[in-house]
Amino acid sequence: MTVPAPPRPQFPSRRSNGLFASFGHAWAGLIHTVAWQRNMRIHLISGVLVGLVGSGIPLGLAEKVTLIFCVLLIFFAEILNSALEQLVDLAVQQFDEKARLTKDAAAAGVLVLAGGTVVIFAAILINYWETVRTSTDAIFRQVALGLPLAGCATVLVLPQPRPAAVDMLAFLLALGLLALTAPTSASLVFTALTAALLVIAAAAARERRRHPRTE
Repeated sequence: MTVPAPPRPQFPSRRSNGLFASFGHAWAGLIHTVAWQRNMRIHLISGVLVGLVGSGIPLGLAEKVTLIFCVLLIFFAEILNSALEQLVDLAVQQFDEKARLTKDAAAAGVLVLAGGTVVIFAAILINYWETVRTSTDAIFRQVALGLPLAGCATVLVLPQPRPAAVDMLAFLLALGLLALTAPTSASLVFTALTAALLVIAAAAARERRRHPRTE
């Protein structure tokens, strides 16, 4: 007599499946990736630096679109890479060579995109070098305000435990520095991009405090 297999456990249903709930789940996935994936934190800081450069140097529309697309594409690739890693770990409970190759191939895709972005960024700077050379005052001001701002963003994504007051101070200081750059910004789109990345960094810091764990 064949014994019927026990029913497979069901995943708990989500409390809501509406449009706003879907945005909430997507936001949670983004913040979780920034909070717990080292490479994603590096990409976020790099995105902040790109935003500062884009708001400091007057670029053409094509160059602006290219840089923003590169930042978003790397974020997209890293999120997919993280999701694939979690899926492989869930499906394979012990070492498997094919699982390792799967993870390596996914990571290689992100690496190719990151390398291509660096090349594109360098090509844009070279093409606009005359503008860079003649905008010494604007660039000096952008560096003087941008480096501390990037430092504040770095504090927000650091994995080490720290008081909430430190994160709050870093976030407010970063927003203050960004506000100082806004009146002379060459592109408010890049300024808005930088602000959005700061909000994501602050949300990731909050996520790490609410659900602490070892990486």
